[in-house]
Amino acid sequence: MQKYLLTIIVGLGLTASGVYLLVAKPVAAAQTEQSSVVFNADGTMQLPTGFRKWVFVGAPLTPNGLNNGKAGFPEYHHVYIEQKNVDAYLKTGEFPEGTVIVKELTRVLDPTFPDGSRKEPSGRGYFNGEYNGIDLTIKDRKRFAQTNGWGFFTFGHHPLPYDKTAAEKPVSECAGCHIANVSATDMTWIQFYPLLRDKKGY
Repeated sequence: MQKYLLTIIVGLGLTASGVYLLVAKPVAAAQTEQSSVVFNADGTMQLPTGFRKWVFVGAPLTPNGLNNGKAGFPEYHHVYIEQKNVDAYLKTGEFPEGTVIVKELTRVLDPTFPDGSRKEPSGRGYFNGEYNGIDLTIKDRKRFAQTNGWGFFTFGHHPLPYDKTAAEKPVSECAGCHIANVSATDMTWIQFYPLLRDKKGY
Protein backbone atom coordinates (compact mmCIF):
# COMPACT_ATOMS: atom_id res chain seq x y z
CA MET A 1 0.00 0.00 0.00
CA GLN A 2 2.80 2.39 0.89
CA LYS A 3 4.53 1.63 -2.44
CA TYR A 4 1.27 2.36 -4.23
CA LEU A 5 0.83 5.70 -2.46
CA LEU A 6 4.46 6.62 -3.14
CA THR A 7 4.01 5.95 -6.85
CA ILE A 8 0.95 8.23 -6.95
CA ILE A 9 2.76 11.04 -5.10
CA VAL A 10 5.79 10.86 -7.40
CA GLY A 11 3.53 10.87 -10.45
CA LEU A 12 1.65 13.93 -9.24
CA GLY A 13 4.94 15.67 -8.51
CA LEU A 14 6.23 15.08 -12.04
CA THR A 15 2.96 16.29 -13.53
CA ALA A 16 3.08 19.47 -11.44
CA SER A 17 6.69 20.08 -12.50
CA GLY A 18 5.76 19.72 -16.14
CA VAL A 19 2.91 22.21 -15.82
CA TYR A 20 5.23 24.67 -14.06
CA LEU A 21 7.79 24.45 -16.86
CA LEU A 22 5.15 25.06 -19.50
CA VAL A 23 3.80 28.10 -17.68
CA ALA A 24 7.17 29.52 -16.63
CA LYS A 25 8.94 29.08 -19.98
CA PRO A 26 9.80 32.56 -21.31
CA VAL A 27 8.50 33.64 -24.71
CA ALA A 28 11.09 35.30 -26.93
CA ALA A 29 8.73 36.53 -29.63
CA ALA A 30 5.08 37.54 -29.73
CA GLN A 31 2.59 37.27 -32.55
CA THR A 32 0.41 40.33 -33.04
CA GLU A 33 -3.24 39.59 -32.31
CA GLN A 34 -5.03 38.33 -35.44
CA SER A 35 -1.86 38.79 -37.50
CA SER A 36 0.48 36.43 -39.30
CA VAL A 37 3.68 38.29 -38.42
CA VAL A 38 5.89 37.86 -35.38
CA PHE A 39 7.57 40.66 -33.43
CA ASN A 40 10.75 40.09 -31.43
CA ALA A 41 11.24 41.42 -27.91
CA ASP A 42 13.19 44.42 -29.27
CA GLY A 43 10.30 45.48 -31.53
CA THR A 44 11.80 44.19 -34.76
CA MET A 45 9.74 41.96 -37.02
CA GLN A 46 10.66 38.51 -38.27
CA LEU A 47 10.72 37.83 -42.00
CA PRO A 48 7.24 36.53 -42.94
CA THR A 49 6.80 33.17 -44.62
CA GLY A 50 4.13 31.61 -46.80
CA PHE A 51 2.85 34.91 -48.19
CA ARG A 52 3.08 33.75 -51.84
CA LYS A 53 0.07 31.53 -51.02
CA TRP A 54 -2.01 34.59 -50.12
CA VAL A 55 -4.27 36.50 -52.52
CA PHE A 56 -2.25 38.27 -55.21
CA VAL A 57 -3.92 41.68 -55.68
CA GLY A 58 -1.65 43.44 -58.17
CA ALA A 59 1.79 44.26 -59.56
CA PRO A 60 2.45 47.95 -60.24
CA LEU A 61 5.64 48.81 -62.13
CA THR A 62 7.59 52.08 -62.33
CA PRO A 63 10.74 51.18 -64.34
CA ASN A 64 13.87 53.29 -64.40
CA GLY A 65 13.56 53.62 -68.17
CA LEU A 66 10.39 55.69 -67.78
CA ASN A 67 11.69 57.77 -64.86
CA ASN A 68 15.01 59.16 -66.10
CA GLY A 69 16.83 56.27 -64.49
CA LYS A 70 15.78 57.37 -61.01
CA ALA A 71 12.60 55.47 -60.16
CA GLY A 72 11.99 55.18 -56.44
CA PHE A 73 10.87 51.58 -56.96
CA PRO A 74 12.15 50.36 -60.35
CA GLU A 75 10.88 46.82 -59.77
CA TYR A 76 7.53 45.09 -60.08
CA HIS A 77 5.59 45.24 -56.81
CA HIS A 78 3.92 41.87 -56.25
CA VAL A 79 1.34 42.58 -53.56
CA TYR A 80 -0.13 39.82 -51.38
CA ILE A 81 -2.85 39.93 -48.69
CA GLU A 82 -4.35 37.07 -46.70
CA GLN A 83 -7.76 36.06 -48.06
CA LYS A 84 -9.60 36.67 -44.78
CA ASN A 85 -8.47 40.30 -44.87
CA VAL A 86 -9.31 40.71 -48.57
CA ASP A 87 -12.77 39.33 -47.82
CA ALA A 88 -13.20 41.81 -44.96
CA TYR A 89 -12.15 44.72 -47.17
CA LEU A 90 -14.53 43.71 -49.95
CA LYS A 91 -17.34 43.64 -47.40
CA THR A 92 -16.58 46.76 -45.35
CA GLY A 93 -14.16 48.91 -47.37
CA GLU A 94 -11.64 48.77 -44.53
CA PHE A 95 -8.93 46.33 -43.53
CA PRO A 96 -9.34 44.66 -40.11
CA GLU A 97 -6.87 45.03 -37.28
CA GLY A 98 -3.82 42.83 -37.83
CA THR A 99 -3.94 42.95 -41.64
CA VAL A 100 -0.55 42.37 -43.25
CA ILE A 101 0.24 43.51 -46.79
CA VAL A 102 3.42 42.12 -48.34
CA LYS A 103 5.03 43.75 -51.35
CA GLU A 104 7.68 41.53 -52.90
CA LEU A 105 9.85 43.22 -55.51
CA THR A 106 11.08 41.64 -58.74
CA ARG A 107 13.47 43.26 -61.17
CA VAL A 108 12.55 43.64 -64.82
CA LEU A 109 14.01 40.80 -66.85
CA ASP A 110 17.33 41.62 -68.59
CA PRO A 111 16.50 44.90 -70.39
CA THR A 112 17.70 45.21 -73.98
CA PHE A 113 16.25 48.64 -74.84
CA PRO A 114 17.05 52.03 -73.24
CA ASP A 115 13.61 52.18 -71.60
CA GLY A 116 14.27 48.89 -69.80
CA SER A 117 12.03 46.76 -72.00
CA ARG A 118 12.91 43.69 -74.06
CA LYS A 119 11.41 41.60 -76.86
CA GLU A 120 9.78 38.24 -76.29
CA PRO A 121 7.52 36.06 -78.52
CA SER A 122 4.50 37.92 -77.11
CA GLY A 123 5.97 41.30 -78.09
CA ARG A 124 8.09 44.08 -76.63
CA GLY A 125 7.46 44.87 -73.00
CA TYR A 126 8.44 44.34 -69.38
CA PHE A 127 8.77 40.92 -67.80
CA ASN A 128 9.52 39.65 -64.31
CA GLY A 129 13.16 39.00 -63.45
CA GLU A 130 14.70 37.94 -60.14
CA TYR A 131 13.29 38.62 -56.69
CA ASN A 132 14.74 41.79 -55.21
CA GLY A 133 13.30 42.57 -51.79
CA ILE A 134 10.31 42.76 -49.49
CA ASP A 135 8.37 45.68 -48.05
CA LEU A 136 5.59 45.02 -45.54
CA THR A 137 2.84 47.01 -43.87
CA ILE A 138 0.78 45.90 -40.88
CA LYS A 139 -2.32 47.46 -39.36
CA ASP A 140 -2.08 47.85 -35.60
CA ARG A 141 -3.75 51.03 -34.32
CA LYS A 142 -2.23 50.80 -30.87
CA ARG A 143 1.35 50.01 -31.84
CA PHE A 144 1.46 52.45 -34.77
CA ALA A 145 -0.84 55.22 -33.58
CA GLN A 146 1.55 57.91 -34.85
CA THR A 147 1.31 56.72 -38.47
CA ASN A 148 -2.46 56.33 -38.93
CA GLY A 149 -2.45 52.84 -37.46
CA TRP A 150 -0.04 51.22 -39.92
CA GLY A 151 3.60 50.19 -39.49
CA PHE A 152 6.09 49.92 -42.35
CA PHE A 153 9.00 47.47 -42.59
CA THR A 154 11.62 46.58 -45.20
CA PHE A 155 13.57 43.31 -45.35
CA GLY A 156 16.09 44.64 -47.85
CA HIS A 157 15.97 45.75 -51.46
CA HIS A 158 18.31 43.12 -52.83
CA PRO A 159 18.23 39.56 -54.23
CA LEU A 160 17.57 36.54 -52.03
CA PRO A 161 18.19 35.79 -49.25
CA TYR A 162 16.28 38.59 -47.58
CA ASP A 163 17.09 40.06 -44.17
CA LYS A 164 15.86 37.87 -41.29
CA THR A 165 14.46 40.79 -39.27
CA ALA A 166 13.46 44.40 -39.86
CA ALA A 167 12.90 47.48 -37.72
CA GLU A 168 10.06 49.92 -38.35
CA LYS A 169 11.00 52.41 -41.08
CA PRO A 170 11.11 56.14 -40.32
CA VAL A 171 8.05 58.17 -41.29
CA SER A 172 10.08 60.00 -43.94
CA GLU A 173 10.84 56.77 -45.79
CA CYS A 174 7.42 55.10 -46.03
CA ALA A 175 4.51 56.23 -43.87
CA GLY A 176 4.81 59.88 -44.88
CA CYS A 177 4.07 59.11 -48.53
CA HIS A 178 1.08 56.96 -47.61
CA ILE A 179 -0.28 59.61 -45.24
CA ALA A 180 0.03 62.28 -47.93
CA ASN A 181 -1.49 60.25 -50.75
CA VAL A 182 -3.70 57.38 -49.57
CA SER A 183 -4.87 58.16 -46.04
CA ALA A 184 -8.46 58.18 -47.35
CA THR A 185 -8.18 54.55 -48.52
CA ASP A 186 -6.88 52.97 -45.33
CA MET A 187 -3.26 53.90 -46.10
CA THR A 188 -3.25 51.55 -49.11
CA TRP A 189 -2.89 52.14 -52.87
CA ILE A 190 -6.29 50.63 -53.60
CA GLN A 191 -6.43 52.32 -57.03
CA PHE A 192 -3.69 49.97 -58.27
CA TYR A 193 -5.43 46.74 -57.26
CA PRO A 194 -8.54 45.92 -59.37
CA LEU A 195 -9.79 43.24 -56.97
CA LEU A 196 -9.97 45.76 -54.14
CA ARG A 197 -10.77 48.85 -56.20
CA ASP A 198 -13.67 47.45 -58.25
CA LYS A 199 -15.01 45.00 -55.65
CA LYS A 200 -16.18 42.52 -58.28
CA GLY A 201 -15.27 39.51 -56.15
CA TYR A 202 -13.03 36.60 -57.01
